[in-house]
Amino acid sequence: MLNNLQWTMIVIFVALAAIHLICFVLKRKHSGEETYLAFRQRLRTWWGMWLILCLATLFNPVVSLLAVMLLSFFALKEYFSMIRSRKSERRLYLWAYLAIPAQFYWVLIEWYGMFIVFIPVYVFLFLPLPRMINKGTAGFLRSVSRVQWGLMLMVFGLSHLAYFPFATSQYGAGLVLYLVVLTQLNDIVHYAASSYFGKRKVVPTANPFVTWEGFACSFAVTSITAYFLAPVLTPLGASFGLFAGMLIGLGGFIGSTTISVLKRDLLIGDDDKAQALKKSYLSLVDSLTYTSPVFFHVTRYFFDFM
Repeated sequence: MLNNLQWTMIVIFVALAAIHLICFVLKRKHSGEETYLAFRQRLRTWWGMWLILCLATLFNPVVSLLAVMLLSFFALKEYFSMIRSRKSERRLYLWAYLAIPAQFYWVLIEWYGMFIVFIPVYVFLFLPLPRMINKGTAGFLRSVSRVQWGLMLMVFGLSHLAYFPFATSQYGAGLVLYLVVLTQLNDIVHYAASSYFGKRKVVPTANPFVTWEGFACSFAVTSITAYFLAPVLTPLGASFGLFAGMLIGLGGFIGSTTISVLKRDLLIGDDDKAQALKKSYLSLVDSLTYTSPVFFHVTRYFFDFM
């Protein structure tokens, strides 16, 4: 007998397959249009997230942890590839990569205290040392702060996804599925609404698909969906589900907007690299870097099972 998690994954698969079929049928007519090409890229992203969802919800917590750890690694690697760095600064990247297994080890042994302070406190305090030793002072603040930013977003933020199954073995998989489905739904609705009737752009120089109309539509749809989905996938209840949906809608909007501006800042004058990075779905986990810690800590604050 299939449970609610498995049924939800099947429904998502069928929906993505139907969208993919429609996209294939329309390929000949709209293949050269910018909107169509952008939508196909989004579709590849959704398939990638579905695969990660399967690993994170249908298997044991260790498999989930490994899947999220790989996601964090590739997301951080992609972030570093956008930075124009000197050879003297690249030693920091090695230390940043070494922080990934350490952060997820705290998840594995369920040491919440170290998990929550390791990157924001200890890595923050240690990171300047390899940059200072025999490397001079030029560009010190810029190089250290950029690496810390990447660690906070791509590792610390995403690592909260892996902690759900360890924080609560009974409800962890459902909470992960609930969070990722709502975050991706928020992105999909925002993109669609902004593409078809979005007028007032939030950051026109960074991302033309981020509009206030898209935010209003995605916020409403995500909140309503969260209200009905919460009793099915989580122990939260419909009322708290509505509140969680509002937080996820707002957090997803702030996350996608922030990462859009960040990427635009790093890639100014490097259009070839910008186009190449668009081909990777791992560069599009921007919303999850914000929604994961927000949802995790709000749920942990209000409920004892976390």
